[in-house]
Amino acid sequence: MNSSPQLSDIEVLTIELRVLRQEHHDLDLAITALQMTHPGDVLTISRLKRKKLGLKDRIARIEDTVNPDIIA
Repeated sequence: MNSSPQLSDIEVLTIELRVLRQEHHDLDLAITALQMTHPGDVLTISRLKRKKLGLKDRIARIEDTVNPDIIA
């Protein structure tokens, strides 16, 4: 028998949110460093920016799930 406690859906989403925010921050640092060292590498910079934007969208969706904006 496995007696380890199960995480709730909200706990799992909160952990995923933390990981995505860290990845978003890391990408931001990488983009800034790349712009400083290789400003002509437009293709790589724009690819990283698209990935960062995708992460931002995923973060927003998870935040909406974890903290729904209920208008009553």
